[in-house]
Amino acid sequence: MSQQLAQSKVTKTSGNNGALLLGTGLALASMILIPALATRIGLGASLTGALRMAVMKAGNQAIRS
Repeated sequence: MSQQLAQSKVTKTSGNNGALLLGTGLALASMILIPALATRIGLGASLTGALRMAVMKAGNQAIRS
């Protein structure tokens, strides 16, 4: 019985690895890549902040699903 529960827990958690990886990648992009690219092309601070928030929301939704 306890082996079945352990196997069940492993299968449920291993299914979220893709979503976790996607969410982590989006968080990394919003913290490092977006400000760097925005500075490079000359976007304002408010637009950069809005882009960062949008990417962070997308990352949060990816982790939740």
